[in-house]
Amino acid sequence: MAEPAARSCCLGWDFSTQQVKVVAVDAELNVFYEDSVHFDRDLLEFGTQGGVHVHENGLTVTSPVLMWVKALDIILEKMKTSGFDFSQVLALSGAGQQHGSVYWKTGASQVLTSLSPNLPLHEQLQACFSISDCPVWMDSSTTAQCRQLEAAVGGAQALSCLTGSRAYERFTGNQIAKIYQQNPEAYSHTERISLVSSFAASLFLGSYSPIDYSDGSGMNLLQIQGKVWSQACLGACAPHLEEKLGSPVPSCSVVGAVSSYYVQRYGFPPGCKVVAFTGDNPASLAGMRLEEGDIAVSLGTSDTLFLWLQEPTPALEGHIFCNPVDTQHYMALLCFKNGSLMREKIRDESASRSWSEFSKALQSTEMGNGGNLGFYFDVMEITPEIVGRHRFSAENREVSAFPWDVEIRALIEGQFMAKRIHAEGLGYRVMPKTKILATGGASHNRDILQVLADVFGAPVYVIDTANSACVGSAYRAFHGLAAETDVPFSEVVKLAPNPRLAATPTPGASQLNAVERSYIEIKGLWVLILILPLPHDVTFM
Repeated sequence: MAEPAARSCCLGWDFSTQQVKVVAVDAELNVFYEDSVHFDRDLLEFGTQGGVHVHENGLTVTSPVLMWVKALDIILEKMKTSGFDFSQVLALSGAGQQHGSVYWKTGASQVLTSLSPNLPLHEQLQACFSISDCPVWMDSSTTAQCRQLEAAVGGAQALSCLTGSRAYERFTGNQIAKIYQQNPEAYSHTERISLVSSFAASLFLGSYSPIDYSDGSGMNLLQIQGKVWSQACLGACAPHLEEKLGSPVPSCSVVGAVSSYYVQRYGFPPGCKVVAFTGDNPASLAGMRLEEGDIAVSLGTSDTLFLWLQEPTPALEGHIFCNPVDTQHYMALLCFKNGSLMREKIRDESASRSWSEFSKALQSTEMGNGGNLGFYFDVMEITPEIVGRHRFSAENREVSAFPWDVEIRALIEGQFMAKRIHAEGLGYRVMPKTKILATGGASHNRDILQVLADVFGAPVYVIDTANSACVGSAYRAFHGLAAETDVPFSEVVKLAPNPRLAATPTPGASQLNAVERSYIEIKGLWVLILILPLPHDVTFM
């Protein structure tokens, strides 16, 4: 842990799937305190595994809302016991796991505004929720509601153009529709519906916090261009929904000061500001300090791309969200399931389970792989929905195998080419100032990063993102304090540690990329399937 705070700071919170975490960041943007409460370990009475309850049907996944409340109680008490000086906190903000929703029972607002500083929050809020176990992002039980929503607005692409994504089971609008259809009494007794992020902000405010634009983009309800709720989507999900959601606000908004509860119980200053909480992915974009034209690539079990976009092109693959640090711009999220596990499989099969041999293959084969290209999906892919291994020779024929070193380069080039093509499909374009920020396990392999730099034609940097959502929330708190004077986010975070340069494009990479990308697009039906989105009723095995 760390020394007690004796300096002005902002707090960044993260209400994630498995824990609640906090960091304190000082005016020089140094993290000097952090702590966490792990749900499975520290709150055994709630009986979660991985922070959730998986129901018997295997599709319904929920978390107890009071578990999140009690975790906040515990972490604040730990901070108090450690001697943390709450009086130095200028502002706070936070992140919540995206898509999850909280249902406040009629009368809960009165309880929130009259909290007693003599009791912990969880004891006072026990009767405040009409749904005790809240749906979270892992839930996939709303397929029927997804199809209903898409039909109501003219199809999947129409919904994507409107809200930034086609209908997804985890997205909040579809979860709300399911609750209205299957538990109408609980819905009728709900006076406010929060996202996990705005729920957490409400705990600090002592009143209902609005949903911010960025996290609101993950609901299939917000018009991402106009930044207002879509009446067509609201009407397709449930009645009286707009009044239960409240009006959305810019992500940099100061939504109020901390409740007197925190002033009296913990010693927060009465003027401590609460900046709108947002989703964990948008908060991570802030934590990584992406700028216009930048990309963050998380190379983990699954691979994830974060993109900063100026003019998005919503598609059936990926997600467009309002940008959390620039209200005029957008961010995109692309998820690829076949990430590190796929790389490890090819390593084991072709490089004797050795990363050193894997790297030697990348070093000894030429950029572009002599026209040999492969796509490897051992598990059903998300972007797009496809499974299998598909190799194409320089003669434009599908083949069953490659030499071991060609196989390795085909895997890595194919993974990154697919990412670039899908990113460009959402409106992304590499700019002269583009930086790629690489995180995750594979970001430690310089030869993999070299291929990444060559495919995108941009320098690759590595950055520590262990607490990116938390740290990004603290950065956003500082930005919220400065946003009223139109200070850009990049200016607020200029003192933060810089990422480290790891790879630059090989000379000639951009010309080869143009040839290789054209080559990909003429390699027949399989490659078209990789690039073009599929209708819901079509699968390829």
